[in-house]
Amino acid sequence: MRRVRYAVAVSLDGYIAGPKGEADWITMDPEIDFTAMFSQFDTILVGRRTFDGMVAAGRASMPGMKTIVFSRTLRQEDHPEVAIVTDSQRETLAALKASPGKDIWLFGGGSLFGSLAGDGLVDTVEVSIIPILLGAGVPLAPNPVNRIKLSLTAQKVYRTGIVSLEYAIA
Repeated sequence: MRRVRYAVAVSLDGYIAGPKGEADWITMDPEIDFTAMFSQFDTILVGRRTFDGMVAAGRASMPGMKTIVFSRTLRQEDHPEVAIVTDSQRETLAALKASPGKDIWLFGGGSLFGSLAGDGLVDTVEVSIIPILLGAGVPLAPNPVNRIKLSLTAQKVYRTGIVSLEYAIA
């Protein structure tokens, strides 16, 4: 069965984006093999605010990946290059996880993560902690409904100070 993996960069103080949604603070580490990382996924899940940022940057989808946007306000006919899910996220993800394919990347949206994890639909949390303090921004997990117990499965420290941690959701 495919897994839903929340894989994100996060500041040391727990933000996945700056106060205006900016990601310019995320440093690239030459030791990280992004090609290998991207090859593990064939589908990305994003919330509406993350999708709005993608559209503003001129890339509503990622090459070679199916993009699924969870939104109550977007209309499918306005965005034919992606799949819009307006309700029934539990049924949508259950069917997606049971279908053949690679793992599913929960790419963006702390709120989306909180919602999906609260419904038991996320399998792993994978954070790359960037050595910066932002002070404000979009939190990694804004106000989860219930506590989410995690079990460490892998870790790596890079020379640049980035620390990658992988957790299974218990």
